[in-house]
Amino acid sequence: MIREELGKLTEAYINDQESVYHTWFINNEDRLKAFRTIKKGLKKVISEIEARSFGNDFKGSSLETVVTAISEQKQVFEGAAHPFYWKPKLRIPDIYENPENQLAFGRFLNACLHANNAEQIFDEIVKLDQLKIKGLGPAVATIIYFLHPTLFPPFNTAIVRGYNTLFHKKLKLGSWMAYLEMREDILATNPQSRLSKDLGAFAGLLFEIGTGRLILSENSDQVLDAENEKRLKALKKRHHQVLDDQIEENAHSEMQYHLARLGRSLGYHVWIAQNDHKREYNGEKLGEYSLPALPLSNLSKSVFDTVSLIDVLWLNQNDEIVSGFEVEKSTSIYSGILRLYDLSLSVDQVCRLFLVAPNKREKEIKAQLMRPSFIKEHSLKSTMSYLLFSDLQCDCDAMCKFGTDISILDPIARSV
Repeated sequence: MIREELGKLTEAYINDQESVYHTWFINNEDRLKAFRTIKKGLKKVISEIEARSFGNDFKGSSLETVVTAISEQKQVFEGAAHPFYWKPKLRIPDIYENPENQLAFGRFLNACLHANNAEQIFDEIVKLDQLKIKGLGPAVATIIYFLHPTLFPPFNTAIVRGYNTLFHKKLKLGSWMAYLEMREDILATNPQSRLSKDLGAFAGLLFEIGTGRLILSENSDQVLDAENEKRLKALKKRHHQVLDDQIEENAHSEMQYHLARLGRSLGYHVWIAQNDHKREYNGEKLGEYSLPALPLSNLSKSVFDTVSLIDVLWLNQNDEIVSGFEVEKSTSIYSGILRLYDLSLSVDQVCRLFLVAPNKREKEIKAQLMRPSFIKEHSLKSTMSYLLFSDLQCDCDAMCKFGTDISILDPIARSV
């Protein structure tokens, strides 16, 4: 029965252009960037725990930046940060004030980060579960997913609800054993769906069932008016989210276009992020403004892969980077800052770093740049400023006409 139902649901899931299969899972470079950001951020969490400098609150911690990067991955992970907030009355999660529990959590994350197979992670989950650390349940599994997406699925209320509906189970959210049972069923069933080896695709299907966007045919006659109204409201919300995403994508491409045009008019070579060469703005492909290949042979592969995804780079005639620009939208500002820091720490010469963001995100940029962890740990030879969309839109033509070098940005560049 599940096999027959699964085929119908999978077909509907794939054919729905507004399902999370399309809006989050496939053709989403921001999702792939998140994997890199989360892995890098976890290394910092682990190192701080080992050095006894992690702190006693989620707010402002390195763990917050990791979970925020997860939470911003479209609809599926909305609310992923909630289980990690410190709840004073309940004293949970019990990793902020209990040093032994914190060290155990750090060991768990480190083991998962370096695990080579599912059995190793399974053993670590069992060890963590036996410690009975309050509040540290399978919400952590979502972090594991971003380390090993083909081995462990993400986990939240809607996914569990969808799982229970499809598999006719009654699993509860807060149990590691329930999560592992769900994982076994997903692993056994996923090949039949033919979606992807990445379990995020199947988890997205369960999410759509759990939120009522996809309905099992056996339940279709049982959908009451109230439930149907709730479902229509969810459909409308998703439609608006998709429209907002399209507007943001267009604005992102517009900013890259302005920066590329300005860079070339100032006499610089321009590099557009590798994954954005086929994007279009104003009837032109962004790749037409870009070097065909990034001439930075002195970088390690991991650093090169990160730097090549920076939205716009300006290089001088000696192929030295003059400036890097990260255009932000709904994705994490923190991940953009990390890529720019990686760039600064990887090149010999001084270069200028810019975040480019909508006016409504100016407060977020200031808050991120003023994080104690950035101020304390990153004494950069390269300065970081930010540009607002409106300034770049209004002044680009004038800067192209009158500018001679990067100093033309000084009047509109802002810093904290």
